[in-house]
Amino acid sequence: MSQPFENLPTTPRSSELVDKAFSRASRAGRAKEGFDAQSSMLQTAANILSDNLENVVTEWPDFDDLDPFYTDLADAVIAGETAIGNEEKRGTGALRQHLSEVTWASRKCADIRGEYHSKLRNANDVDHARKLRKQAFARLADVVEQVEDSLLAIAAAREALRDLPDIKPDEPTIVVAGYPNVGKSSFVNSVTRASNEINSYPFTTTEINVGHFEGADLSAESARTDRSAMRDHVRYQLVDTPGLLDRPPEDRNQIESQAVSALEHLADCVLVLVDASGECGYPIEVQLELRDALVKQFDEAPVLTVCNKADRSREVEADYYMSVTEDENVQTVLHAAVDAIDYEPELPFEE
Repeated sequence: MSQPFENLPTTPRSSELVDKAFSRASRAGRAKEGFDAQSSMLQTAANILSDNLENVVTEWPDFDDLDPFYTDLADAVIAGETAIGNEEKRGTGALRQHLSEVTWASRKCADIRGEYHSKLRNANDVDHARKLRKQAFARLADVVEQVEDSLLAIAAAREALRDLPDIKPDEPTIVVAGYPNVGKSSFVNSVTRASNEINSYPFTTTEINVGHFEGADLSAESARTDRSAMRDHVRYQLVDTPGLLDRPPEDRNQIESQAVSALEHLADCVLVLVDASGECGYPIEVQLELRDALVKQFDEAPVLTVCNKADRSREVEADYYMSVTEDENVQTVLHAAVDAIDYEPELPFEE
């Protein structure tokens, strides 16, 4: 599944919709005469407004059908980067309310069309029909203007969401965490170097780095087995989250906490890198406290403790020891993460 918000169309302003509808209605009226002209103008204007308002809503994905990763992430982004909502309702809840109001306006325009078509059929003369059509236009314009704030809010949400990371929640994902300067970025760069697929994306109050590697890259390093052969065609995602998973949960604001909640849905394995040498600037005890907090937070994914810079110090109990700079045990750690995920691709049915 690709990023669900990147192709959302531009949301029009209420004045743009009204100008478009009435301009086309005027052209439609000039093509006919008498009662038919007034009826055609009403039909054209109401249809354009109703259809365009409906399209604003239907172009958005159904949040109930989205992967929980994108649902939680969208909620965090909208709450944190737009002025949508209030203390009672923020994030996607506020956006849903605005979309509901636009749906109301679309249906109201259709109702006005039906109401005034009946009145036009009973008009005494063309002047009376023209007066009724003008009344209908005034009511249509008023309805659209009533949802101007909702249209602006939907446009702001679109701008905030369109550049979210193109992460595929159905691909097995390794999240890399740990305090700054422990070697997270170096590790991600090292293991994805062959494919050269490191990308940075806006991610609420910070950005994340996403890389990929293929199972075939690992199979070359180990004895061939049936399972490793199956993994050859699996693409794994590596996610490095500077600014989020490099500090204790209590230091995160509400929006950052929501973003981490989204990552909880995404992670199939978490690698917590620690630096026993202390060169990162943080005591090892503090680093282990962060590790323990992440174990609790990512309680549905295996969490592996990896001592990086092991060529300088191994004075910590860890699941694995490696040195990215010395290329020591990097592939071993990657193997361990893949084994912990234990992902097997679906194979085509064989008779």
